[in-house]
Amino acid sequence: MTWLPRSASRVLTAAAVGFAALVAAGQASAQSLIRDTEIEGIIRDWADPVFVSMGLNPADVEVLLVNDNELNAFATRGRIMGVNTGLILRTKNANELLGVMAHEAGHIKNRHTLRDGAQNAAKQPMFMTMALGALAIAAGAPDAGVALLGSSQYFGTIGALQYMQSQEGEADLTGARALEGAGESGAGLVSFFENFRAQEVFSDARRYPYFRSHPLSSQRIESMRRYVQDQPHYDHRDSPERMAQHALILAKIHAFMDPPNTTLRAYPSTDASLPGRYARAIAWYRDGQTDKALAAVDALIAEDPQNPYFAELKGQIFFEEGRPIEAVAAHREAVRLKPDAPLLRVNLAHALIGTDDPKNLDEAIDQLKHATVAERENTMAWRLLGQAYAAQGKEGEARLATAEYYFAAGQEREATQFALRARSMLDPNSMEWRRAVDIVLASGATPDDLLDLDRRDAARKPTTLN
Repeated sequence: MTWLPRSASRVLTAAAVGFAALVAAGQASAQSLIRDTEIEGIIRDWADPVFVSMGLNPADVEVLLVNDNELNAFATRGRIMGVNTGLILRTKNANELLGVMAHEAGHIKNRHTLRDGAQNAAKQPMFMTMALGALAIAAGAPDAGVALLGSSQYFGTIGALQYMQSQEGEADLTGARALEGAGESGAGLVSFFENFRAQEVFSDARRYPYFRSHPLSSQRIESMRRYVQDQPHYDHRDSPERMAQHALILAKIHAFMDPPNTTLRAYPSTDASLPGRYARAIAWYRDGQTDKALAAVDALIAEDPQNPYFAELKGQIFFEEGRPIEAVAAHREAVRLKPDAPLLRVNLAHALIGTDDPKNLDEAIDQLKHATVAERENTMAWRLLGQAYAAQGKEGEARLATAEYYFAAGQEREATQFALRARSMLDPNSMEWRRAVDIVLASGATPDDLLDLDRRDAARKPTTLN
């Protein structure tokens, strides 16, 4: 499994695997966005039918996993939903997590985003920070946006903006109706809030961030309960498969986020469940016990050879141990098993480039092209593509890939600079040249500006005397 930043405005090279550190607004932040194909796939399988039931196109709803142990989730403009790992870990079952996501989708459907309370902007010193966070996400730099939106000051400001209880009630009802329409029970949404009923009487400083931005009250809980209890699917419960998936998600997050010793205590050798064995394999790998980790992964693969995520984890272990050739074999198997997963292709390309064998560069470029077609804003893929092209001496293509990297990260000035350099080096009849022009035009330049630039370039070229 690989954890990647998503369209970060500042992506560290070390973020190929592991969490990315992020600096925003002049202060260090422990928050970042994480990518995991397995977890994302499970959550989307649960949530997409609910989005459809709500009248939302699942392809238009972006669900971000936020690396933060605080209990929190949010929805903002652009149909973007963020869910903290801390909230996921505090859900007791899949239905609770799905209920929270349905509620946040209700805010998206009802347009309860940051513009609510905008009339108070002049009175709220922190409103500008919130606006900058929303703009950063909309501009393609969601890591920076999440850092702004997720700060403690932000959530304190949310309370100051006096979110109306009526909005929470609307989101509850919209989410509950969508759950029912998708054949799901709304009981999880009620039980999740019931778990934290005491938050109602806590001071703002003592509340979880989620309950500062989503004011909780006994009346609200009871209103939800009365509604969902009358629905035909109220008694519908999570299937054994879904319960197992929820347990696996929790184990994987704990294993990658908690200290290895903590994970090994939580999932001792007496735990023979799949989540337990999976968590121990990850903990041993993170603890530097490579042989033990590889043996554990091989046992998982032997039990389920069609699972691409076991092969992915094996490739990650090899790669971080400085064994890229073995990593290539494992990542190639992961891609074979799940060819529609762009992150798995990025992993393979990274390992291929890491072999330092020029013969592997064409395959790496091919994998990265597939990945960037599926995810235009995958900054890691664009960075690696620029690296691969540069290694082949294809300077125009390398500069274009770098322009795409900056464009995906929302840094238009740098994107334009590299696109202009790429344009001067690429064949004017090529698709790559046209893409470089598109990036320049997207920054606000006009075709006339480009013609003027061409005339000035021509004027600077020395005249050849016969």
